[in-house]
Amino acid sequence: MRVVVIWLLLLLPNYFPGFSILSCMGDQIDNLNRLIASRRSSNPPRSELWAMLDDHNSPVYVGSQKGLMQADKIDKLPGQPEGVDFDQYAGYVTVDPAADRALFYYFVESPVNSLNNPLVLWLNGGPGCSSFGYGAMQELGPFRVNSDGKTLYRNEYAWNNVANVLFLESPAGVGFSYSKNSSDYTDVGDKRTAEDSYVFLLNWLERFPQYKTRDLFITGESYAGHYVPQLASYILSRNKSTNQTVINLKGIAIGNAWIDDGICTKGLFDYLWTHALNSDETNEGINKYCDFSSEDLATKLADAGSTMDQCDKYQSRGVTEMGDIDLYGIYSPICNLTAIKPGSDGNVLNFDPCSGIHVTSYLNLAKVQASLHAKATKWSGCGDVGWTDSPSSTLPQIRDLVKVIRVWIYSGDTDGRVPVTSSRYAIKTLQLPVETAWQPWYSESEVGGYVVGYKGVIFATVRGAGHTVPSYQPARSLTMITSFLQGKLPPGPPS
Repeated sequence: MRVVVIWLLLLLPNYFPGFSILSCMGDQIDNLNRLIASRRSSNPPRSELWAMLDDHNSPVYVGSQKGLMQADKIDKLPGQPEGVDFDQYAGYVTVDPAADRALFYYFVESPVNSLNNPLVLWLNGGPGCSSFGYGAMQELGPFRVNSDGKTLYRNEYAWNNVANVLFLESPAGVGFSYSKNSSDYTDVGDKRTAEDSYVFLLNWLERFPQYKTRDLFITGESYAGHYVPQLASYILSRNKSTNQTVINLKGIAIGNAWIDDGICTKGLFDYLWTHALNSDETNEGINKYCDFSSEDLATKLADAGSTMDQCDKYQSRGVTEMGDIDLYGIYSPICNLTAIKPGSDGNVLNFDPCSGIHVTSYLNLAKVQASLHAKATKWSGCGDVGWTDSPSSTLPQIRDLVKVIRVWIYSGDTDGRVPVTSSRYAIKTLQLPVETAWQPWYSESEVGGYVVGYKGVIFATVRGAGHTVPSYQPARSLTMITSFLQGKLPPGPPS
C-alpha cells in the first residue's frame, strides 16, 4: 500500500485566520498549497504534459522589435530616490500574437560594467506569482517600497550590482502579464510556462540585441524549482536544433526550491520537529503512517483507507502544533497591520514583514503603472490561474542539467515551507560524489552559511535567511550570487 499525503498545508489559512495577510508571502504559500492539494482531487494536474513540448525543430514566433527597447526605457519611477545610476526598462513582449498573449518584464542594468556583466533571469514561483512584485520589489531588485506605499528606497545589496537582471511575470494572468484569450488563464501549467518563457527570451533578445551573446543564468525560488530546470532543459534542447537565436545558457540557481512533492513534504515535517515546532508524538505518527514517496502521486489514493486517515490526523496535528508563525521565516515577526506607520524611512537591513502590503499599494498607483508602461489593471502578487499540468518531481531534469551547466541549489535555513532538509534530501537522491567537503562561508566577516560541493551541484545554505533569501539576508544573498556567477565557492574566512 502506498500512501502519499502532501495536502495538509492547504489548511494553514483555516488554522490561522488571516494567515495570507500576516505573512508578506502568504499568497505564494496559498498557491503552492492549492497545487499540492489538487494532487488528491478528481482532476489532478497531469504529470506528463509539461514534457510534451512543441516540436523542437519548428521555429517559434519572433516579432519585429524595432524601436521597442527605447520605448520601454523608464524615465523615473514615482518616488524613486535621487542618485540612480543605472538604466531600467519595463514593458510587454508578445509571445502569441493570435491570442494577444503578452508577458510583462522589468529589467535593470548594472550601474558599473553593464557591458560585460552577465544576464540573470529571475523567476518567482507560486505557481502563478509575480517575479516583479516579489523578486524585484521585495528581494533582489534595486528598490524596496517604503511603508507609505508611495516612495522607494535603495537596496544597496541588489543583484544588479553584479549582473544585468531581468524579472519576468509568467505565465499570462500573473501580475501585469495578460492574454485576450480567457482560456489562457484556466488552461496553463508547467508546459505553457516553459514554452512562453522561451519565446519571451527570443523576442526580448531581439529587442536587446546587445545581450544575444551574453552569458545567461536563470535563477528563482520556491516553485521556480519547476520553472527554472524546465526552462533550462527546454533552452538546451532547442539550442541543438533551432536556426533561431542560440541562448548562451551557462547555469541555474534555485533557492528553497520545490523540486519533488514527496521529498519536500517529508523535509518540511522533519524540519518542524527538529526545530521544536512539533511534538515527538506527532513526528513519530507522521513517520509511521505517511509514505512520502513521489512515485505516481496522482495514483489510487483511495486504497489507503485507515492508514491515510492516520497520516492526515498526524499531519493536521503538526500544522496545529506549529502555532501562528510565519512559516517562511520561523523566527521572524509577522505583519501587524495596526502597527504600520506610513513613512519613508525604510532600511534594507531591517526585515519588513509587511513589505507585500506596501508593494501592492505602490504597484496599484496609476502613475506607477504608467511609468512601467503597463496596462492599467488591479495588480496583485499572485494570479488566480488554473494549473493543469505539473510533474511531481523535477529531479530528472536536474539530473541531466548537472552534466552540462552550472547548477546551484541554495536554502535559507529558517524557512519552514521548503526547508533546508527538503533540499538536502532531494540532492541526496542524485547520488553525486562530494568533491568539496562541507564548510562555512563568510559574508562581511561573519559566517554567511555553509556550502558543500558535489560533482555537478553546489549546495549552499544562507544563515538566518527565510524562504525569500534576499529579503531576509540581502548582504549574504549578494555574496552568494556573486560566487555563483563567478563559478567559485563562496568566500572562506577573512584573513
